[in-house]
Amino acid sequence: MGSPKVKSKLVELEERRRREELAREKGEAQDVAWGSQIRSYVLHPYTMVKDHRTGYEMGDAQRVLDGDLDGFVHAYLVQSAGNGHGGDSGSG
Repeated sequence: MGSPKVKSKLVELEERRRREELAREKGEAQDVAWGSQIRSYVLHPYTMVKDHRTGYEMGDAQRVLDGDLDGFVHAYLVQSAGNGHGGDSGSG
């Protein structure tokens, strides 16, 4: 059989191929860091939730916190359809 170095390199290449395939299927993952959030929630002194991808805003943060995300979903789908694909448009 081959040397341990060759086996190691083959395993490494196969793992890289699998990671790249998963990344293509899931879309490119973004780093979770300051400034990469999708939405901002302002709860005081006024309430507002803003989606940074689409620019959609809702003035009733409690409704959003209670699960009313329909406006945000609709805005994202409209934007995605306008771009001709379903991913991040890069705006925002």
